[in-house]
Amino acid sequence: MISRLSLNLLGACLALFPATGFAADPDPADWPSVLAAAKGQTVYFNAWGGGEDINGYIAWAGAELQSRYGVTLNHVKLADTADAVSRVLAEKAAGRMEGGAVDLIWINGENFASMKQQGLLLANAWADTLPNYALADTENKAVLSYDFTVPVEGLESPWGTAQLSFYYDSAEIDNPPANLSALADWIAANPGRFTYAAPPNFIGTTFLKQLAFGLLEDPEVMRQPVDPATFDAQTAPLWAWLDKAHPDMWRSGRVFAADVTQLQTLLADSEISIAMTFNPGGASSAIRQGILPETVRSFVLDYGSIGNAHFLAIPFNANAKAGAMVAANFMLSPEAQAKKADETVWGDPTVLAYDKLDATGKALFDNLQKGPATLGAAELGRAINEPDSSWAEMLEAEWARRYGAGG
Repeated sequence: MISRLSLNLLGACLALFPATGFAADPDPADWPSVLAAAKGQTVYFNAWGGGEDINGYIAWAGAELQSRYGVTLNHVKLADTADAVSRVLAEKAAGRMEGGAVDLIWINGENFASMKQQGLLLANAWADTLPNYALADTENKAVLSYDFTVPVEGLESPWGTAQLSFYYDSAEIDNPPANLSALADWIAANPGRFTYAAPPNFIGTTFLKQLAFGLLEDPEVMRQPVDPATFDAQTAPLWAWLDKAHPDMWRSGRVFAADVTQLQTLLADSEISIAMTFNPGGASSAIRQGILPETVRSFVLDYGSIGNAHFLAIPFNANAKAGAMVAANFMLSPEAQAKKADETVWGDPTVLAYDKLDATGKALFDNLQKGPATLGAAELGRAINEPDSSWAEMLEAEWARRYGAGG
């Protein structure tokens, strides 16, 4: 796979050579023409494939797209979104300005920032012209307009929101730790019962950012691009916390989980006692599926938790641009958003504004039931907006240098 440094260097050069002279992109303002062009197209949707609930939802969406619009959705299951970014960049480097292999990407954060900077995204501000975009809660959810502080500017369509939460078995733990000091004490008192995913897996990187916001002397510096000259001094408390905690973690901090799915499995198998997820309804969904015991409950740390939105983006050279727009618009519909928010299906929170929905749309959400491990908005507390995307890359690199080989 192309390294992120190589992506940045190559992208900076390729940005000097924009794609010109090709057929005009579909215009969502003329939606009937988009629907006509999309019929019969196959959309290669590059999305993380590590969750069976998510895979099942995407399969449902694909069946609906086929029956309603004649669009075939082919789920290309990724282990890392950067793999799709690398492919698009390689195609641009090879001069493949049309007919690309990637039509739609589930994306956010540093991958979006990288694609935007390097001119790898469809650039006609298509997303905020989609018919269903009018229902998005852009007034109350700033995360729909900024992706890790980077302006979205119509280059990606909102798909869901997320907030970091932890879950535990209440039959084993009476009072989960409320802050980082208490978490450190709990890890020390319960050796082998806590771990997290190894960065750059998104939940592992999110945990690093969660720690940083709670431990840095001035966490607001993370709103600006990282300064390599001051990074070591600023993040010293973070590494000190991890250095102390790792020896008492699962497998003595020499091995880490692969992703949220393995974290869930470790807790289900009683190998660990506390796990984490970026989906506030994820634990309840797993209880309903019989994966986690009914006594599992959720909690957040008292200073807030990292929250963001995730999006769907179309590469500049996508082969099925019209089909990709139709797919993104359908996934933004009340029906698709309510099904995605259903904890028996996925449990991913919606990006829609309830007040903008008609009676039928509101009824879809009114009928949803929350499970025993789902925290309400008040319980979730303060959502900490993501830092500048440059912090993720620096945190991941330093984590790999310190602990990547089990050090």
